Amino acid sequence: MFASRLKFVAALACGMALAPSLAMAASTATGDLQGADGAAHGTIKVTEAPNGVLLRVEAKGLTPGWHGLHFHEKGSCEPPKFTSAGGHIHTAKPVVHGLLHEGANDAGDLPNLYVAADGTATVELYSSLVSLNAGGKHPALLDADGSSVVIHANPDDYTTQPIGGAGDRVACAVIK
Repeated sequence: MFASRLKFVAALACGMALAPSLAMAASTATGDLQGADGAAHGTIKVTEAPNGVLLRVEAKGLTPGWHGLHFHEKGSCEPPKFTSAGGHIHTAKPVVHGLLHEGANDAGDLPNLYVAADGTATVELYSSLVSLNAGGKHPALLDADGSSVVIHANPDDYTTQPIGGAGDRVACAVIK
């Protein structure tokens, strides 16, 4: 009887010790989109979801039309070219880009973003290729070096290597 109570108390203590770390895991993260000129271009919000994340983008001041949109591997957005954001999030090399490419392993891939004639866009997208926090089966956006969301000048064709022909990086937000 005493041994079973001791095991219960030990299990309870372990659970209580883990509780603060579980409570600390973010269920949402946000970021401010900045343009190549350093100007504010909107916000992003990433919410942890079952088996992935929900990304909300509210953008302004962009060129109308379709734009490539990707999760990038580093939490850094140094204008004007945003190369500090690194490449797309991935878990295997060589990285094979493209939502329509049969052998794709690029976890940063997202559908294109459509910007209206007034330069604004609001969209919510679901990605099953990443998670917000570590511990799941997908790469975590809030890992040691963070991550970012990048909007490109052109649409992603979902097959061309390495970035689907999406062109220059025109806006970037660090996910925090």
